Amino acid sequence: MRLFWRHGYEGVSINDLTSAIGIAPPSLYAAFGSKAALYREALDRYSGLRGVPTGPATAEPLAETLEGTIELLLRRAVDAVTDPSGERGCMISTGMIECASELAGLASELAARRRRMRDHIADALTRWLDEAAAGALARYVIVVVQGLAVQVRDGATRDELHQVVDQAVAGLRTTRPGRGPRGAGPAPGVRRPKATGKPTSPRARATAAAGRARGRRLRG
Repeated sequence: MRLFWRHGYEGVSINDLTSAIGIAPPSLYAAFGSKAALYREALDRYSGLRGVPTGPATAEPLAETLEGTIELLLRRAVDAVTDPSGERGCMISTGMIECASELAGLASELAARRRRMRDHIADALTRWLDEAAAGALARYVIVVVQGLAVQVRDGATRDELHQVVDQAVAGLRTTRPGRGPRGAGPAPGVRRPKATGKPTSPRARATAAAGRARGRRLRG
């Protein structure tokens, strides 16, 4: 797994794998069938690591608020791609983005894994959003996660990536002030505007005034 994580699928040879595992090529093929099959097993193992937003557990609400859930997802992603016990970057978020044409099938499998990541996140967000909005926001989260994985490969530090998360969450709070769970009305401390029954726009006020004037003429 570490070799694929560090170098990508195409950057790892059969000789690299047999040397790391300590077996001969025939034994590798007997055990796994192919390099691609071994890569799939490595992806499955990677998906089980802490902080990687790939499993159904991600569909469970992670915090009490929408913003808190997204922040926790992104903080965990930063921790995962900068964990000193692993490799820098993400095997799935940026895996096989570009590859040789004969590997298109395997690349499609990686794309499907990324879609499942997005779907699990969207499921978690339906506590606060309808399905369409949750899907759109989940795509945004995946875009940020992929960007974090690329940035850490380019040398960004853990603190710098957490600053990116700060900006992403601040932007979300700016665009969604005072939103509570879906169907629950405004969040605590947010006042709902009182309905006065009076027109608020200048055009509406002018129309209402003209109507009152016509009524007075008819009564007169």
